[in-house]
Amino acid sequence: MAFPSLLTSKPRLRISLLSLSSHFLIHSIPYSSSSSRCRRQPTVPPESPPVAKKVPFTVSAHGKMWQDPYHWMRNTSDPDFVEHLNHENAYAQAFMSDTLHLQRTLFDEMRSRMPTTQISTSPMPWGPWLYYQYIPEGKEYPVMCRMLAMETGGWFKKILSYARGLFGTEQILLDWNEIAEQYGYVHVGSCRISPNQNFLAYTLDTTGGEQFVLQIKDLRNGSIIPRKQVHGVVSLAWTQDGSTLFYTIADENQRPYRVLCTKIGSDEIDNCQVFTEADSSFCVDIASTKDGKFVTVNSNSRTSSEEGITLFSFIKIFLVYVIDATSPLGGLRRIHKRIPDVQCFLEHHYGVFYTLTNAPLSENKKWSCGNFYLARCNVEDTRPSNWQNILPGGNMSFEDMEIFDGHLVLFANKKDNPMLCSIDLPISSNVKGSLRLEDLDPWIFPLPADHCSIAPGPNLSFMSSVYHVVLSSPVMPDMIVDYDMSKRTFSIVQQEEVRGVSSDGGFSTQHSKLCTPEPFELKNNEKHGLHSELWKWNELSDTYCCKRKEVVSHDGVTIPLTILYSRRAWQRGHSPGLLQGYGAYGEVLEKNWCPNRLSLLDRGWVLAFADVRGGNGGDSSWHKSGSGLNKKNSIYDFLSCANYLVDENYVHKERLGAIGFSAGGLLVGAAMNLQPDLFHAAILKVPFLDICNTLLDPSLPLTILDYEEFGNPKIESQFESILSYSPYNHIRSDTCYPAMLVTASFHDSRVGVWEPAKWVARIRDCTCHDCSLSVIMKTNMSGGHFGEGGSYSYCKEAAYDYAFLIKTLGGLNNSK
Repeated sequence: MAFPSLLTSKPRLRISLLSLSSHFLIHSIPYSSSSSRCRRQPTVPPESPPVAKKVPFTVSAHGKMWQDPYHWMRNTSDPDFVEHLNHENAYAQAFMSDTLHLQRTLFDEMRSRMPTTQISTSPMPWGPWLYYQYIPEGKEYPVMCRMLAMETGGWFKKILSYARGLFGTEQILLDWNEIAEQYGYVHVGSCRISPNQNFLAYTLDTTGGEQFVLQIKDLRNGSIIPRKQVHGVVSLAWTQDGSTLFYTIADENQRPYRVLCTKIGSDEIDNCQVFTEADSSFCVDIASTKDGKFVTVNSNSRTSSEEGITLFSFIKIFLVYVIDATSPLGGLRRIHKRIPDVQCFLEHHYGVFYTLTNAPLSENKKWSCGNFYLARCNVEDTRPSNWQNILPGGNMSFEDMEIFDGHLVLFANKKDNPMLCSIDLPISSNVKGSLRLEDLDPWIFPLPADHCSIAPGPNLSFMSSVYHVVLSSPVMPDMIVDYDMSKRTFSIVQQEEVRGVSSDGGFSTQHSKLCTPEPFELKNNEKHGLHSELWKWNELSDTYCCKRKEVVSHDGVTIPLTILYSRRAWQRGHSPGLLQGYGAYGEVLEKNWCPNRLSLLDRGWVLAFADVRGGNGGDSSWHKSGSGLNKKNSIYDFLSCANYLVDENYVHKERLGAIGFSAGGLLVGAAMNLQPDLFHAAILKVPFLDICNTLLDPSLPLTILDYEEFGNPKIESQFESILSYSPYNHIRSDTCYPAMLVTASFHDSRVGVWEPAKWVARIRDCTCHDCSLSVIMKTNMSGGHFGEGGSYSYCKEAAYDYAFLIKTLGGLNNSK
């Protein structure tokens, strides 16, 4: 399981997508390929599921009226509602009681694959220190540490030895386990070390409600600096000397709207207001430039991704200010004004601002929103007319950048393939007009040939010439790679230890380490500075097959579909399968390595990932074509991918399941309403299902911010669009629906617990009675949107989910 790094040098997206697994129970679940009107097959408990009470309530909008008898569930303090959730949990427990052995088997499998000590981040040098993060043996959560750098040779082995307690001592900066033991729940949001490395600022949630409290720790003596508690803190940024901290706070609707600052050890400068965004449709985010010279203040229309961490590619309307970090109270300076559909990311390098943006270069230039380009301007004069386009997007889409003392790193997407390269800095000031990328003699980083995802490491030091990256794919365990941008060489620092995989791909109690490079064919050729001694990242592609297919959707657009299965266990036309999708906020559907999946793959399952519109597709058009008035495209895309799996015999037509997390639950719920006979099981994790009623209530957290993604129901045309696919409003009467596992969290501030509760109540009330007996709801009564979060808790949850899938869809491999 990937935990959010506490060492990130700037905000990055943290993805918490589900991985799944399974085993046994095949003898107790009769499986038949014959079809019938009612598809209910799994054993159900003798007791009946809960029946929710109905209270008359009328909803009206734009002249339309409808009844919502479960509206009363919005009152989470109602004792009847709490009792109802407890009854649902009891029914779910009874339904899953015949899978307890299976769950234990799955959990033991997953736990046995976990390395004894999990290195969550590669050790990062910064000044005299090496920073790293790991999960101690037998613990649920990470520990953030540092130690003084001793010598360059073999430093990673020294860190590993420290982590395993073989010698020496380490300075523990933050231990999640201690916080969890004290409060029972822990969620660390933002975390920033001061440039002088004397202080650690972090935000802490101990309830699950995401009301983060600011904490500042003095690393010189290990004490928390006493101060008045500040709640609702979102993002953090230090000044260059490490004495002043800027932070944003959220309003009652969880909208970051105000920037404040505090000076360490000063009573005069404490919680001083720097900027306030009065428009309720805009959020405020702050960040430090890599060199620490400036703090950027960004007011934009969508700051938070689904995972609550700022991601540049989501932001739609940007207003950018900068604060001189050497003069923190010297006022704001505007760099970009708001322009609809404009996105912008700002960095600084020795008196020059660099921006990655799709904004017009000047107010007089005819412009239409498109791909991003790289531009620059001297700090002294940032008028729009003075910005120079250095690199137009051209046939590739730039997605992000990072600046170092002597290098600029660019993230790009070319024909749906990720590309990473570095350019030497400074770029000549004599350059007139725009250039081609090859004119700047880039070093294209060597990457595995296919299905690779790239996640930058912390990269804390501006002065470094080494870029740390985590590479991963569905068939390649996570690997930490160092790219030396000065020497144009790379080295594999570490690859995740793989345990419990035998040579034939089946489960084994033995383990192996895939850490030794082997020769391989690079994606890039030698003209980009690669050595003739080629190396291969270790992967499991001989055992597990990962294919990328293009599926034609309803309107002729091709949708990327990634298909994963075991070469040994998969049986064409007979295997069960699980399709996952998300399709919102421009987010990437992560397909990283996940060892838990092996428990499904080794039992013959097919796991597929649909990159539907509304998610990330290389440029902004992919997001736009699946959001707002175009949201139905993402639903049709998902259905097209599901039908493809059946039509091409990857999955048996009666053994296809679907899974969606949060906004992905909306995708799956809407797809089931359109084709309820296509899927035979579904898992909806904290699903956003009651979208029409939720967006009609602007008092709910995040609702106004979601208008941009889904539409504003106050506008009739957008209301009609939202209502046309809202899952809760389109449940079919007297129809067979798939078996369902629906999860919720009582303290979820993003998706109210009532949304999945109302969905399940209405499914039971309206649809086929026999099928509805296989619909269960499991509510975490103490956690938030992201659940418990610990590594063992994560395995336990996955084992439960996989057991549900095997119970409802069956499995092929009955070797145990």
